[in-house]
Amino acid sequence: MRPSAERFAIERPSSRPTVGLVIDRMDWHARELTAALLARGARVVPVRLPACGFATQNASGLHIDGYGETLPDAVIVRTMSGASFEAVTLRLGILHALRELGVMVWNDARAIERCVDKSTTSFLLSRAGIATPATWATESYEHARAIAQRETAQGPLVLKPLFGSQGRGLKLIGGPDDLPHPGTVAGVYYLQRFIGVDRAGFYDFRLLVLQGHVVAAMQRHSSQWITNVKRGGRPVAAVVNDEMRALAIDAAAVVGADFAGVDILYGADERPTVLEVNSMPAWSGLQKVTSVNIASAFAEALRAALAVHGLRGARA
Repeated sequence: MRPSAERFAIERPSSRPTVGLVIDRMDWHARELTAALLARGARVVPVRLPACGFATQNASGLHIDGYGETLPDAVIVRTMSGASFEAVTLRLGILHALRELGVMVWNDARAIERCVDKSTTSFLLSRAGIATPATWATESYEHARAIAQRETAQGPLVLKPLFGSQGRGLKLIGGPDDLPHPGTVAGVYYLQRFIGVDRAGFYDFRLLVLQGHVVAAMQRHSSQWITNVKRGGRPVAAVVNDEMRALAIDAAAVVGADFAGVDILYGADERPTVLEVNSMPAWSGLQKVTSVNIASAFAEALRAALAVHGLRGARA
């Protein structure tokens, strides 16, 4: 049951929704989102999760950066920086609590947890019957060597950080001796079948899914197999087919994401396969090759969702 307005004793002078924008810094993405939300009548307050906390003497049980004892109507998690396991657990706990209190959180802690941990993403995609590369994850160096010994007979594997983004830390594994020491992979070996194909260079697709719709897409081209824009990949405008669109929408739904960047690659069988689902996607590269104003599309979708969800508290 959602808490009543009386419990929070919130009095606001207007029906303008308040949006907490979770950021580490006011970068280009944050500025674009803020401008788009302001243009649609929202009040936007930057929220830094390290400055938030639980405060059970408060009516809500929380202290939210920029809000004190009151709460926003919606929270957008744009970025969440790395920290100790304990600090990350606390920050996710705050996002869980906000959802429990009736605040609309995009993306909520469940979706973030499912996407940040790539092994969970792979498990959920595979379990749902969504095409994704064969995947193994283990803490055991000996088990990882056995996997590499067996599976590289059919072609290379990709070793990825379990928690990572923007193509950092990727390594091709051609055999067990290519596996690094456990200390260099934080004690976890996350391995996927490498399905990239050199077609006079490599390319894949990034589709941005928002509330069950693909709002923009691009190809990422590179002379090497890592195509991320931050690693030198070149964004190119793309028109996606119905199969890719459905695949991306299904992948976002499986992890429970209100918005997501879904990476899709065509392997040697010429069929699209989901590589990753990112719950906090950047889109500066994508914005350069699409006519869609992504921040505006986001703000419009949030406004529509709030109209359905209802503003929290007295306006719920």
